[in-house]
Amino acid sequence: MEHLADLWPINQSDPMTSVISEKKDSLRSRLAQEPQALQFGTSGRRGLLVHLSQLEVFINALAELEYLQSLPLSEGGIVRGEEFFFAYDLRPSSSRFVDGEPRRGELAQAIECAIRTAGMRPVNLGCIPTPALTYYAVSHGKGSIMVTGSHIPFDRNGYKTNTSRGELLKQHEQPINEKVRDARESLYSQSFADSLFDAQGLFKAGHLELSTESGEAATAYIKRYTDFFGSQPLHGMHLLVYQHSAVGRDLLVEILRRLGAEVITAGRSETFVPIDTENIDAAQLAAVQALFDDAAASHGPIDAVVSTDGDSDRPLILGVDAETSALRFFGGDLVGMITAEYLGADAAVVPISCNDGIDLGKLRHITEPKTRIGSPFVIAGMETARARGKRAVCGWEANGGFLTGSDISKNGRILKALPTRDAVLPIVAVLSSSREKGVGLAELFASLPKRYSRAALLKQFPRPVGLEIVRRFSPSDPAIGEVRFSSQGASLLNAEGREVQAADAEIQALETIRQKLAGFFTADLGFGSITGLNFVDGVRIRFSNDDVAHLRPSGNADELRIYAVSNSQARADAIAAMAVAEPDGILRRLEQSAGVAERP
Repeated sequence: MEHLADLWPINQSDPMTSVISEKKDSLRSRLAQEPQALQFGTSGRRGLLVHLSQLEVFINALAELEYLQSLPLSEGGIVRGEEFFFAYDLRPSSSRFVDGEPRRGELAQAIECAIRTAGMRPVNLGCIPTPALTYYAVSHGKGSIMVTGSHIPFDRNGYKTNTSRGELLKQHEQPINEKVRDARESLYSQSFADSLFDAQGLFKAGHLELSTESGEAATAYIKRYTDFFGSQPLHGMHLLVYQHSAVGRDLLVEILRRLGAEVITAGRSETFVPIDTENIDAAQLAAVQALFDDAAASHGPIDAVVSTDGDSDRPLILGVDAETSALRFFGGDLVGMITAEYLGADAAVVPISCNDGIDLGKLRHITEPKTRIGSPFVIAGMETARARGKRAVCGWEANGGFLTGSDISKNGRILKALPTRDAVLPIVAVLSSSREKGVGLAELFASLPKRYSRAALLKQFPRPVGLEIVRRFSPSDPAIGEVRFSSQGASLLNAEGREVQAADAEIQALETIRQKLAGFFTADLGFGSITGLNFVDGVRIRFSNDDVAHLRPSGNADELRIYAVSNSQARADAIAAMAVAEPDGILRRLEQSAGVAERP
């Protein structure tokens, strides 16, 4: 059994500096499967596991590392020869081989090999949350890579690279992809005999042992919250932690206990469970309810249930009805509002998909222009707010992942900036706010503006079809971010909310889009007339009865999402249900109208 540190001496040359073989018997000519390039998604690179050979992961990671080495330190650059951190989630393929044809897995091993090839010193921080890795690496001025598929289904995986300052941003993607093309050409052109990889795109050496784990990042992550929240803020709370296969399942328990809560655990699973905190359906809620009922019967009253997604950067918070003991899910956009108020933020950045209650309550005066969906866009918005002089800057997404774009001060304690999605901060902030105010979670969330949201999705929905749906219902002029309809006509705005001018033909085209959409979102289904369309990311439709329906393809999976907002939870739930109903709900009828490709 070989170790990664021994892999390079066994091979006589660094694959990126060796002479490129022009022989016919190249690595590319010997690959048994037609490679499919790994693409950037909303955040990081993800794809079907069948396409995620160690070779493909190695190519992309190596190119990203070389790109980071080309950046100045002030822009997140890294220095050849220094430490570079990596970690991985509990998804089996992240660090082990899984059954299947072709064989796939041990992606963390491919990442560690890429780090060594790039001339860096890999440091294995083990199975920890994505934000724990990022926090530790950024605090040391180093880059990092997290191997994770987050919440996406078991048959997928991916990874996420961070600069020494934080996440990769959208402006980094094009130059990185240019380096990927160079790396791909170089590795593919090697003679097969000299290559590290076999015909399946796996290391010829077979199974490789990862380097020894360091527990320092986990310790630092726990200390981050115990230092900021102080002594026993959750004393007296009884909490159930739904552990499933979340990589932060034990760290979350330890943090909550150190903050004074009595914690019961349930639902621990060694089989990967794809929890999407943006799409908690009835079956998942029922499963957690059953765990809660069993725990309450054994341990007595429980105040709340908390959990995270697979890589523990998104929170799941469930309140308990005092009379019925039924669990109630609180959407991540509402969790973000409570957290921002608790932290005393003076600038809040959210994507266009978030609950519009933020525009109606205490946070309306500090809300920045809405961004596209994805943490890189939220981070860019937070940087803009900082540049404008804001001092307590935060952001969040509809999935609940909470980001801090500046240091936050509260009660004489400082929480250092962490500009990446985090699950622990919003969980503890919401629970602490509940304790401070002496109210249950239901009453705490009832203090927010009465706008209710629900997200749902169709899986196995081809992205090209979803993108075509968006294209058909979007203006041809990319400068138009929003159109508002009134009896006086249509007014057009850009993404920052400033008025723009358009030709009469464009205005008429927008009116046609409005009429076509009205054919899907009809009065018979309870919708009012369409009063506005927003195109910042997908198509967001506002109706005269204050309903909102937002359509958007996933950025990294074959999924089409609906974000619904209304004046009652029942109506928001109904909009989402009507949209994803099978076989002829609103999204399926939109799919039929697009006519791009047949459903598999």
